[in-house]
Amino acid sequence: MKSIKSDSVLNYQDGRKEELRELIKVKLELLIKSFKDTLYEDDKTFFQNMITNNLVGDDINRYKHWEWPQGVGLFGIWKMFEETREAMYLDTIEKYYDKQFMIGLPAKNVNTTAPLLTLAYLYEYTNKEIYKDVCIEWANWLVNDLPKTKEGGFQHLTSDSLNDEEIWVDTLFMTVLFLAKIGKVLNRNDWIDEAKYQFLLHIKYLSDRKTGLWYHGWTFNGMHNFTEALWGRGNCWITVAIPEFLSIIQCEPSMERFLVEALLRQVDALEAYQDSSGMWHTLIDDSTSYVEASATCGIAFGILKAVHMGLIDNKYVKCANKAINPILDLIDEEGLLGQVSYGTYMGRKTKQYYKDVEIRTMPYGQTMALLFLFEMLRS
Repeated sequence: MKSIKSDSVLNYQDGRKEELRELIKVKLELLIKSFKDTLYEDDKTFFQNMITNNLVGDDINRYKHWEWPQGVGLFGIWKMFEETREAMYLDTIEKYYDKQFMIGLPAKNVNTTAPLLTLAYLYEYTNKEIYKDVCIEWANWLVNDLPKTKEGGFQHLTSDSLNDEEIWVDTLFMTVLFLAKIGKVLNRNDWIDEAKYQFLLHIKYLSDRKTGLWYHGWTFNGMHNFTEALWGRGNCWITVAIPEFLSIIQCEPSMERFLVEALLRQVDALEAYQDSSGMWHTLIDDSTSYVEASATCGIAFGILKAVHMGLIDNKYVKCANKAINPILDLIDEEGLLGQVSYGTYMGRKTKQYYKDVEIRTMPYGQTMALLFLFEMLRS
């Protein structure tokens, strides 16, 4: 297909809407074809770090393809299966878990819990006991054994860092969505209640009262938000997590209202800070920081999903649509999304740290692009 110039892609009045749909489908197919390669791609930087910084000291090969990037990636493939019921998506997911179970799972932490979200959905669909047993084991660990901060927050324990008394914006997507889902599947109201509490506590300490955007983290050791970074991908986790959470469980009206209002304040701010290109910066409120593709896709997807669920007004579709041009341009002929920032630790000293994070292809970038393009087609 011939390319469409970015400045005309969104001009639906000129009769090119169907051409845009076809281009999205082409790019979507490219992303899907490349996904298996990115799912099993070795992260040499992470692996080298784990040689000396593995907190638990178990076999680091178990972490090779079982970490949060793979967890986010699997979630995208599951969503594709939910929508299409195409067997190739289910086969990819089941083969992944079968292989990882043979290797053995790594030690439990916030980031290694991420692949459990898709596993909970997979158990619900297949009713296989092995999936159920693993989910129960990890859910019990989250509630009973994961270190907790003051006020009972899920401490952002990772494979290489204790992060004592710290809560991070990532945790809601990486861990709490799983707890909510498996709680719903197994009728464990105690797990659902814990998931609700974690959302409320994270909003309390991570939502910026001035803008409605979200800080990367909070520490009870010092009672502050570190450098007060309004990190792009961190904000995207929330734009996605709140609609997903409300699609998993039925909250009491007051809880749902509280979450939707938090989301609405964030979306208003995101619309105000959106770059003229249609993307968002890796520091949302800093136009000197680079624009970042995974955050852009996640934010746009979350906005569209929230609109489609009736959580926020249809007027925000325009904001999400502005992101389609640059994202289509950033998906190359091999189906790889460019301009994705690498895994990002807490910026503890200066915001410059976020600007210096390298750009590279990552599974979560692929997934966020998949979700965004597919939600665009649903529009």
